[in-house]
Amino acid sequence: MTHDTVPAPAPAIRVLIVDDQMMVREGFSVLLGAQPDIEVVGEAVDGREAIAQVTALRPDVVLMDIRMPVLNGLEATREIVAADADAKVLVLTTFDLDEYVYQALRAGASGFLLKDASARQLGEAVRVVAAGEALLAPTVTKRLIATFSQGGGLDALPGGPRPGPRERLEELTERENEVLVLVAQGRSNAEIAGQLVVAESTVKTHVSRILVKLGLRDRTQAAVFAYEARIVTPGG
Repeated sequence: MTHDTVPAPAPAIRVLIVDDQMMVREGFSVLLGAQPDIEVVGEAVDGREAIAQVTALRPDVVLMDIRMPVLNGLEATREIVAADADAKVLVLTTFDLDEYVYQALRAGASGFLLKDASARQLGEAVRVVAAGEALLAPTVTKRLIATFSQGGGLDALPGGPRPGPRERLEELTERENEVLVLVAQGRSNAEIAGQLVVAESTVKTHVSRILVKLGLRDRTQAAVFAYEARIVTPGG
């Protein structure tokens, strides 16, 4: 007699919340704690405490405020990513300003989301970043590209490309170029798979190869690279 085995549920995504305002921390904790696949494992009130908590707790995702005492979120993100290249930091801010997006991504953040995001958007952002995909708030993506173009572009980022973008593009296959364009347009792997009529796993493979060939850290840098190479234009 055989018994069907029930697959074990996936472990919850472990999140550390970093914000100097108690009400904000508590609010995010309640919103995320209500998600069945997310667990809030700790809180920190400033960047210095965040670094210590990351070392102690090893969270899957760090929700990081920008403006905090002692050590701000940008510097904390920079130190966290420098210590662990795989660290995933989702920057949260009330400031819809280009300079903060630019600095957060230069610091190595995997995503950027405004604090007025809904509970659903917040939970989805955590899932996206935890899965290794970069995320940007839709309202700032276009202006982000302009900021990079004016401020030194990818060469200012960790792991930024050395040769010009056009030369690097020659290393990509035609399909990889297609995927890069869609990534730059903010499409998810599932959306790209649907548009190209391929398996989502195939898209993930393409994205991984694109990052390796171009020497980029994540999808965010890939998107900026595509704009710098002029294979995508703002609004195009």
